[in-house]
Amino acid sequence: MDSLKCAMELLPSNWRQACESYKACGLEEIRLRTGRKPTALLADGEHPFADEPVSEEILLRVLEKATGASIHTAAPALSEGYLNYRGLRIGVCGTAVMKERTFSGFRRISSLAIRIPRECREICKTEKEFLLREGFRNTLIIGRPGDGKTTALRELIRFFSDKGYRIGVSDERNELAAVDGSGPQFDLGRTSDVVTGVPKVEGAMMLLRGMNPQILAMDEISHEKDLDAIRQIVGCGVSLLVSAHGSDLAELKKRRGYRELLEQGVFSFLLRVERFGRDRRYDLKTIDV
Repeated sequence: MDSLKCAMELLPSNWRQACESYKACGLEEIRLRTGRKPTALLADGEHPFADEPVSEEILLRVLEKATGASIHTAAPALSEGYLNYRGLRIGVCGTAVMKERTFSGFRRISSLAIRIPRECREICKTEKEFLLREGFRNTLIIGRPGDGKTTALRELIRFFSDKGYRIGVSDERNELAAVDGSGPQFDLGRTSDVVTGVPKVEGAMMLLRGMNPQILAMDEISHEKDLDAIRQIVGCGVSLLVSAHGSDLAELKKRRGYRELLEQGVFSFLLRVERFGRDRRYDLKTIDV
């Protein structure tokens, strides 16, 4: 998948070439804020790529392209603070409209963050081989926002799928597979089955009932209902490969749901992703209860 090309499709035509020039520098996100110059987010910070300030009209045009000219129908996704376009996560900020304490849309849009996803087959080489030798067991990937959890999860799915493991991927946000048209745009391996567009819990149950997976994979487990899905899956003879926000194990244990899962010994391995500039470090450890 050429995720950068997909991102460029969303921008005004006069901005595309200037923004694309940052590709070789490791472009990670495109930031658009009303009244400010558009910026390219690199490892060392944000860099303006045009002198024209962003207007709300430009933001709305970007959202119209991303939603197929149907911004209002994207309200359920926007209630989570983002929407998905062909595997790209677009973060959205603005003035929300609430009806009976329920989000119903934005009155004004003030900023967008277009994240550029990637495939990285060269990462986690030692960690992948170790998990393969051990015989895959429940593994939790953690890291701070932007550290590369989803990229690592995507690569582990591909690696174990190509080794013959049947992997069911509950891809609620369509960020792991980037299904567009007939199939995934990211390579998740030869024996993976992907369900998108439904909450993780429902997707995981669908895969369990219908696809006979050996491993179930899910990204960014955070809500209590996501943790409930893990509780239901444990004991079903299926291994787990999931990611979560967190800088270390001690931080995870401060969250009641994860503390309970860790105390119950649900996860055998913890893969911690840390970022240092443009580099990432991957640290795999056995989890001691």
